[in-house]
Amino acid sequence: MLNFWIENWGTILVGAAVAAAVVGVILKMYKDKKRGKTGCGCGCSHCPSACDCSEKTDKHT
Repeated sequence: MLNFWIENWGTILVGAAVAAAVVGVILKMYKDKKRGKTGCGCGCSHCPSACDCSEKTDKHT
């Protein structure tokens, strides 16, 4: 078993870093959605999907 870890430590390290980055992005998106922030970062005035925005983002138009 130790031999497996020694032979694959680089792959395991990179995989763990990628997994941590994905979890971080998902948590940030979740927190932003709870705070009512839009995903695109711009206003809704020219957005074709402005009618689908929540009430919190409609105040910014």
